Amino acid sequence: MSHRSTPPIPSHPDVVIESEQRVWSGRFPLDVVKFRHRRFDGAMSGTRTWETWRRGQAAALLPYDPVTDSVVLIEQFRFPALAAGLDPTLVELPAGLCEDNEDPAETIRREMREEMNMDADRVERIGGFLLTPGGADEFCHLYVGRVTAPPADGEGIAGHGGELSENEDIRVRVWSATDAIESTFAGYFTNSVTAIALFWLASKRDRLRQQWMTP
Repeated sequence: MSHRSTPPIPSHPDVVIESEQRVWSGRFPLDVVKFRHRRFDGAMSGTRTWETWRRGQAAALLPYDPVTDSVVLIEQFRFPALAAGLDPTLVELPAGLCEDNEDPAETIRREMREEMNMDADRVERIGGFLLTPGGADEFCHLYVGRVTAPPADGEGIAGHGGELSENEDIRVRVWSATDAIESTFAGYFTNSVTAIALFWLASKRDRLRQQWMTP
């Protein structure tokens, strides 16, 4: 398991860092930071202490087939979902953390091949999102990509993927865009990045199909 470097906390004119202590140095370090920041009334706050999980930059992509009007999603076991009292098998997008100095667009190309053995021939950026601002610095670059949906069985299952060295067990499933969007509005998907991408698709789907139906 590789250990990724963590950049220093950027300086800010309204923030004073009083101390930083790394209390865990695993794959994802945990820092305890004492700081003061400027309040809305202009005064400086008292000293605050935050535990910050340093996960860094990440990327995810919604694979969309405009010809069949379908999306290709993955399913995998997530232990934190179990700890939260949820079904631990989540419906997700192909996604992953960026390696040191890796462009997020390259990250998602690598993750798509590892997790679902697919590539996107056209990509559009949706936006960037801080996933857990109360405790982690993970910032996810979110994209939509044009793909050709793979053949699937009667339940939509199109295959399996994952990095064997990491004991990943991933199932690839094809959804009609209508079913996926309706499931999102019904609260079926508890993975936030999946929901954000499909809410975006609900508003941009007609425009995207019109643009992507041409070579």
